[in-house]
Amino acid sequence: MTEHDIDVLVVGAGPVGSTLAADLLRRGLRVRLVDKAPHAFEGSRAKGVQPRTQEVFEDLGVLAEAHAEGGMYPLMGIHLGPVTVPWRMQRRHQPTPDVPYPNILLLPQSRTDAILHGLLDRLGLRIEFGVALEGFEQDDDGVTATLSSGERIHSKYLVGADGGSSAVRKAAGLRFAGETDQSDRTLIVDATIDGLSRKRWHVWPGTGGKFVGACPLPHSDQFQLMIKLRPDETPEIDETALAARFRSATGLRLHDVTWTSVFRPNIRIVEHYRAGRVFVAGDAAHVHTPAGAQGLNTGVQDAYNLGWKLGQVIAGAPDSLLDSYEAERQPVAARVLGKSTELYAGLDERRLASLKRGDEERQLGLSYHGGPLAPAVGAATKTLRTGDRAPDAPCAGPGVERLFDVYKGPQFTLLAFGPNAIDSLPDLSWPTGGAEIHRYAIHAGQGSDADGLADTTGLIASSYGITGDTLILIRPDGYIASIVTADLIAAFDAGTEVFAAL
Repeated sequence: MTEHDIDVLVVGAGPVGSTLAADLLRRGLRVRLVDKAPHAFEGSRAKGVQPRTQEVFEDLGVLAEAHAEGGMYPLMGIHLGPVTVPWRMQRRHQPTPDVPYPNILLLPQSRTDAILHGLLDRLGLRIEFGVALEGFEQDDDGVTATLSSGERIHSKYLVGADGGSSAVRKAAGLRFAGETDQSDRTLIVDATIDGLSRKRWHVWPGTGGKFVGACPLPHSDQFQLMIKLRPDETPEIDETALAARFRSATGLRLHDVTWTSVFRPNIRIVEHYRAGRVFVAGDAAHVHTPAGAQGLNTGVQDAYNLGWKLGQVIAGAPDSLLDSYEAERQPVAARVLGKSTELYAGLDERRLASLKRGDEERQLGLSYHGGPLAPAVGAATKTLRTGDRAPDAPCAGPGVERLFDVYKGPQFTLLAFGPNAIDSLPDLSWPTGGAEIHRYAIHAGQGSDADGLADTTGLIASSYGITGDTLILIRPDGYIASIVTADLIAAFDAGTEVFAAL
């Protein structure tokens, strides 16, 4: 038997790699996380955390910290000469029992990184900054990676979460299809601006699609500035030149610059997410325009999809489960890429409608229905199909008040509705390896027991579309794995073969 130093080597300690490492660690796997940068990222860059990503962060136990560090997106203010026109970029939604976090969270990327790095520290993992991947070799038993430290490390799997210029993707020979418009660039700056209201995301439109924007960063006196560059321009990025440029455009004083970057809107997607035992996630697999705040969120959910599958296969599940990572996530990235490109093109054409954000950007309606783990044929309820997001709802049980309390953790969760389904719970088989299964009988009204939940408001039954005896299995990433309404025991066993660690 081959001896491996670790289970998974993750390359890249941004939000995607850190999310994946945390998810793997809570599954008891041996993980190392390396990053070629000398230290954690220090700028605001990707600053929008969408509702579905907030649900991921709640599952990982860091959402309260993210909410404390972040804030609501402000209304936009469009400066037209002496007049400032208020503009609501996105509707503000009220929380509902099934969607507890309905609005995008404004959180600078450096703080997102710090929150996730703190989680990794609590889980006992030290991020290895200043360590680059120089190459790797793989065979049927594992991957041997060479690090810039001179160390060679043998792992069962390697995951590249190392950004758009991914060394992992390049070494794996994965084609990165798409384009980069070198003439379309935006200067992004974190700085302080005197005399500018922090109650608005400010935009000063320019001719030909050129503009200057300033978004206030929460719990600080800083703004993230966006300055559209001319195609042939080489910008001066020292503070004196930036201050002069900003004053010329807006009449305001800029100072205390802490971070600058020139952004080019890459529009690319990897041809395959997997090469043997090597995977890519986040910007290493797909890069988008910044419009719609999709890149970080799509990447975090890549990691959330891949983590439990790696855990299951390492524990003995069929290797084909790992093929479902690409099958489920690549179509999502393709849709996101198309949507963000459409919004970005609208900004260039100065269409106010392109500033609007809707339900699609929140990523709550994403479904894997019709994919390899959720065939289009099969049982469904009045409201849910396999592959759909499992909604939240109030409940009462030992130490829990919501279904999301029940789902929190690396396990599968099984809900049983109706007397026959509840009676079948002890007889349903589940392997001892891999993720555990937590079984709950759902009782109408107030009554429950140690293994049951009370549907005190009836919202579980209604949001899950229950009309009779039903078993609903929820994957560790919060999507419906199977729905069984007849021949309960045999149908349940048949439906779990694809991902169970046998």
